[in-house]
Amino acid sequence: MGTLWRSEEMSMVQLYIPMEIAQPTVAEIGDLGLIQFRDLNPDVNAFQRTFVNDIRRLDDMERKLRFLKSQVEKASIKIRSDPAVSSLSRARTHQEIDELEERLTEHESRIQQMNTSQETLNKRYLELTELRHVLKETNVFFENAESRSEELRNNYNDDASLVGNAQQEPESVEEGRGASRSANLGFVAGVVPRLRMGTFERILFRALRGNLFMNYAEIDEVIRDPVTDESVNKNVFIIFAHGKEIINKIRKICESLGATLYPVDGSYEKRRQDSAQVIARIDDLKHVLDNTTYTRRSELIKVADTVEVWGTIIKKEKAIYYTLNQFNYDQNRKALIAEGWCPTNSINAIRYALRSVTERTGHTIPAILNELRTTKTPPTFHKTNKFTEGFQGIVDAYGMASYREINPGIFTIITFPFLFALMFGDLGHGFIMALFAFWMVRNENSLATKKWGEIWGSFFGGRYIILLMGLFSMYTGLVYNDIFSKSMNLFGTGFTFHQVDNSTQKWVGVKTKNYAFGVDPAWYATENALLFSNSYKMKMAVVFGVVHMLFGISLNVLNHLHFQRPQYILWETVPQVLYMCSLFGYLVCIILFKWAVKWDNPSEAPGLLNTLIYMVLSPGTIQMQLYPGQATLQTFLILLWLICIPWMLLVKPYMLKWEHSKHVEQGYTNLSNENLHENSPSLEIDRNVAHGGSHEEMNHEEVNAHGHSEHFDFGEVMIHQGIHTIEFCLNGISNTASYLRLWALSLAHAQLSEVLWEMVFVNALNASPALGAIFGPIAICIGFYFWFVMTVAILLVMEGLSAFLHALRLHWVEFQSKFYEGQGTKFEPFSFATLMVDSEESE
Repeated sequence: MGTLWRSEEMSMVQLYIPMEIAQPTVAEIGDLGLIQFRDLNPDVNAFQRTFVNDIRRLDDMERKLRFLKSQVEKASIKIRSDPAVSSLSRARTHQEIDELEERLTEHESRIQQMNTSQETLNKRYLELTELRHVLKETNVFFENAESRSEELRNNYNDDASLVGNAQQEPESVEEGRGASRSANLGFVAGVVPRLRMGTFERILFRALRGNLFMNYAEIDEVIRDPVTDESVNKNVFIIFAHGKEIINKIRKICESLGATLYPVDGSYEKRRQDSAQVIARIDDLKHVLDNTTYTRRSELIKVADTVEVWGTIIKKEKAIYYTLNQFNYDQNRKALIAEGWCPTNSINAIRYALRSVTERTGHTIPAILNELRTTKTPPTFHKTNKFTEGFQGIVDAYGMASYREINPGIFTIITFPFLFALMFGDLGHGFIMALFAFWMVRNENSLATKKWGEIWGSFFGGRYIILLMGLFSMYTGLVYNDIFSKSMNLFGTGFTFHQVDNSTQKWVGVKTKNYAFGVDPAWYATENALLFSNSYKMKMAVVFGVVHMLFGISLNVLNHLHFQRPQYILWETVPQVLYMCSLFGYLVCIILFKWAVKWDNPSEAPGLLNTLIYMVLSPGTIQMQLYPGQATLQTFLILLWLICIPWMLLVKPYMLKWEHSKHVEQGYTNLSNENLHENSPSLEIDRNVAHGGSHEEMNHEEVNAHGHSEHFDFGEVMIHQGIHTIEFCLNGISNTASYLRLWALSLAHAQLSEVLWEMVFVNALNASPALGAIFGPIAICIGFYFWFVMTVAILLVMEGLSAFLHALRLHWVEFQSKFYEGQGTKFEPFSFATLMVDSEESE
């Protein structure tokens, strides 16, 4: 928890890695996940870097792996997720990568070969199947044609049967036509998709002007297309026509409409022999297809067992080479030079990891780590765990903390669920929310692997936030004495009631004691319950809001002390605190004072709103005195409030100008960059480094940061301070009013909860006696069901989301804006764990 107070201290480190152990060294660093490398080749094109060929090779291996994975998924084979995948992060030798590439190439070649063979066999099987149906159906067609031979003979004035002529022309069997010498009659047979049958008939009839005889039959068996692997319904057709040109025209029309033509002999005996041969060939082909499918599936099962392991290896190897491309190559030392940021307290762990790589590889020259001195702004790194991660994410969504500034995440753990609970306070609703969050926390190991969509991911990632929001809502529900819009008399009411007028049936309560905890339940049965609740929650919202903002302003003191600028406390923080306390802090004090005083006649108690208005508009004027000396104190506070405005506006700019003039008089601006360069220890290191331009550039930045030759523009500082002062003064008023949302949403939540209870469940309870002993309980169950569903959907989900967003706004705008800069950059180390998580999310 201490690491959340400020970000980790970071150090710039420089690594000298011998070329022979560069790959295992970077792999070990990737396992450690503690160094964020800088790109030392920013001006070098990605295609001109040292290891671009290795990356291309791994890209090709990844392509092969994607092909194999797609084939496995297409075959409906489950890919086995090996638990050992996460441990396979050791560096692979070049020989192992070569072997893996060879295996992938072999698997790809075999799968492609089997796919080609299977596709060819499927096409042949399709052709034979269609031919079998064509031969079967054409027999029926010819039998029908034989019975109509007399009619055909009369049409063509020929003595021979038309079908008989077709059967007596063996030389025209391949063309599928048989014709007499006088009529030249032929036929075409084949199959066509059933969806195109109507179009097929119409085009043939119009193109040939009706000079054809066509018959067709549906194929009962579903045909599967070997290319698209989709089921297609087809019809067998046979077309009789006379003339060679018409037959050719029919063939072209068939081909254009996707029909498949098959040769059919006119002889019955030949057709019978062909049919027997086709059936035999289908049986043989089916046997070959089954063997091919079995072999292909066995191959894919082997691939499925290791495809995840191979994918992990390739992703890590690619990440290693991408990282190596960010390094400089020292040709004299045959070593790679790397620079990066790491946590200062992790340097020893990194050195130990480098030594372990040297010992494991047996290399004589170890990798060297040097810590560099630099004034570059380090990245921000907050160590989190599964509990604090969600709260830190709320802060980071507003802006990454500047390096080493106070992190609001540690306070958000308490303040965020508390402000949420002030708006959502209900014991019953908080219990349901906490129960749901407890279920997620209790089963987080099994639920972490579930992929139920983005909304579920958001709920699960914030499970600890939801748990605390539920628990705090239960607490505020007890304070409000509210459970599903009903009150609880846990400790006995502190009021006694007596009737003042028998005619009006009006009862008046007299307070005899204080209720032990929270709001007295007697208030919920009174006519002025809403007035009491509004007054109580409104004042409570102002009190918590002012305290919250003052706490945020006071955190500036710790930031100024840490960054060695204590003078800013007097120049900025003190007037800001006095500005808030003299007006809004005074409002909190008189709220608490009025609560603490027992008023014999409540109507005589002064209104705080009017008191504050007269305090500003007419200082020294008191309408209704709250305490002795009120006018004098209020006049002093208003004067102090007004003095703070020029204090914030003028003191800091003029003091900065005075400091700058003092530096100029002392001659600091005469220091040259060259002298600073000569004394720079990090530059001495860089001079020994070939291609070390990036290191020298770093030192130029350091000199500019250290030197006092920075241009000081008093006008610019004055404008900036003026904007800041105006913003703070206006925000002091608007932000205080913004905290009234705590009251507004709490009121809306309570009223909506009461409406659902009265309109849904109470109506069902009232209607149940009239429905009898059987339907009455059913009506109650139905009423309870609808009430519970609407409670969860409207009050818990919708109202909960609304309260969450409002609590988020109060933290981002009203609280964090008082002290939080949020101008830092996130620490993103080279880490295999992060790499695998990101790759899983992208998939």
